[in-house]
Amino acid sequence: MRWTRSLINTLREDPQDAEIVSHKLMLRAGLIRRLGGGLYTFLPLGLRALRKVERIVREEMDRAGALEILMPALQPAELWEQSGRFGAMSASMFRLKDRGERTMVLGPTHEEVVTDLAAREINSYRQLPCTLYQIQTKFRDEIRPRFGLMRAKEFIMKDAYSFDVSLDAADASYQAMYDAYVRIFTRCGLDTRAVEADTGDIGGNWSHEFMVMADAGEDAILLCEACAYAANQERAERRADPPAQARPETPPLEPVATPGARTIEEVSRLLGCEPRRLVKTIICAVDGRPAAVLVDGDRELNLAKLKRALGARSVELADDATIEQATGAPVGFAGPAGLKIPVYADLALRGAADRISGANRADTHVRHLDLDRDAVIAGYHDLAVVVAGDGCPRCAGHLVERRGIEVGHVFKLGTKYTEAFEATYLGEQGGSAETMVMGCYGIGVTRTLQAVIEQRHDADGIRWPAAVAPYVVSLLLLDPGDAAVAEAAARVERELEARGLDVLLDDRSERPGVKFKDADLIGLPFRVVAGAKALAKGCFEVRPRGAKESLLVPVDEVAAWLDERYREALQETTR
Repeated sequence: MRWTRSLINTLREDPQDAEIVSHKLMLRAGLIRRLGGGLYTFLPLGLRALRKVERIVREEMDRAGALEILMPALQPAELWEQSGRFGAMSASMFRLKDRGERTMVLGPTHEEVVTDLAAREINSYRQLPCTLYQIQTKFRDEIRPRFGLMRAKEFIMKDAYSFDVSLDAADASYQAMYDAYVRIFTRCGLDTRAVEADTGDIGGNWSHEFMVMADAGEDAILLCEACAYAANQERAERRADPPAQARPETPPLEPVATPGARTIEEVSRLLGCEPRRLVKTIICAVDGRPAAVLVDGDRELNLAKLKRALGARSVELADDATIEQATGAPVGFAGPAGLKIPVYADLALRGAADRISGANRADTHVRHLDLDRDAVIAGYHDLAVVVAGDGCPRCAGHLVERRGIEVGHVFKLGTKYTEAFEATYLGEQGGSAETMVMGCYGIGVTRTLQAVIEQRHDADGIRWPAAVAPYVVSLLLLDPGDAAVAEAAARVERELEARGLDVLLDDRSERPGVKFKDADLIGLPFRVVAGAKALAKGCFEVRPRGAKESLLVPVDEVAAWLDERYREALQETTR
């Protein structure tokens, strides 16, 4: 491709609305352009790279035995009502009505559509296992679109769905997709980590996120320093300290005036104690009913853990009116003693004594709280947000925190959707119909593309891995008016293209410095400089992206030299 025949407009300055490096570089290198909040147009360079990511995804999904289909982006709302998710996900869905006043949604995901399809098309054990996948545009009404393609309203995903005869068979399908994801992200040149994750609105009982390690990542990841344990913060567990065995008798509850002190910080400062001495009492709405949840004063409640622990459909923080009705006190003075609603406590509070909590009276707290004596605990669960320094739940090590970008997610769904849509099959022995067991597996294709740039860049621009670069070679024609240089460059271009190496030939009438800066900004794996000075020696200058020095390579050997190193670069990501 000749630069003068392409649509490549680079920017010298960072756009004001771009917050992270990858977003800035995608705009500066002319890969994308913003249409509106969370909406982007892919320009030719960006689309070429996107298509290469898609090709890798397709090759590995096909290799894993998945079958490609294409489902409608526009979906009837009835399907979402049948699964019970229309209300739970309505805030993030784009909804509209057709001319017949039927409610439709632009699909943020396709569990409902594919399960309805499976229920209609699969009826015998002979058709199982079956894994279907698509690469499709998705839509989510993000409350705050940001970071370019990382959190957009319209994006491209690969989603796959497995159907099996049993939980054991579903585990095999899950592992096949897990392994395929490892290969996909490795081929894309990404350093990823699979971490245990919460299933969220998708549902199911187990999942892993594939995280790209990057300082700009939105997700906190807890990793063990001593073993392979890794989980995102929503899912992360910690090693609980053993409960106190022998302890002195706790004095009776003692009310203490705390006028206007509502927060942990205010109370601990007023009473001259460490925040950890306090028991934080959080009133939540669990499936619409109030419940109290206790954690240490220096801890935060993990709502996702609470939802899992109680098997609840919905969990949220209660509003002020509910708190006052449940505790008889204004917000900030709740405590577990005497509450008539269910009380759940974090595991670390088992056996807690001589603590401080709200007194369920305005401007009052109590000292000497003993949970075994003064409260009725409905259950102890792991409910606190895990932080760096906590003990690993799998070994004697401790956890550290890193940031990550989620690029893929695999779920064990069980029968959540297949039961709702009566997706059944007849077994080998006949008899009654059996419910299929399901898994689902997503990759954010557009997000993966940007994650590559977030992880692979330097001060000069992008550093594309060979497999997903929009072109492999940047061929700079320094003397466009020199017929001998132009002819030699055209010959090298033809030889490279014949070997399967895409070439972007910069034939602009620009100063060499401009061409060098643009080549580094766009960041193709190899740069070839065709100039009269080097050609006088029968050579061109060749430099891999990021190398400090250029090499003089004979013109007749340039194509073979680059081909060999390109294959080596690809081999590094397919081992």
